[in-house]
Amino acid sequence: MSVIPANDLKIKGIKAIEEALLIQPEASVSVRGQVKYVVMSSDQYQHLRECELEAALAESREDLDAGRFVKETVLQHIQRIQKMNALPA
Repeated sequence: MSVIPANDLKIKGIKAIEEALLIQPEASVSVRGQVKYVVMSSDQYQHLRECELEAALAESREDLDAGRFVKETVLQHIQRIQKMNALPA
């Protein structure tokens, strides 16, 4: 991943980001020698979000297949959550 020094952002502005993203899909922004931020195109961001959602869906399917779920009414659900969040006396 290419690294853009913060000073380059001050001097070149968005052009520094555009140049870095021509080489790779993400670029790091360093401040005082330490990576503080990562920039990417909106297409790359959307792709990562879709991957994240696919992983969550796969995890949910695994939980269903393994029987790790609770079937209850809304009232039962609220009561269970309230009981879980109750502070011990």
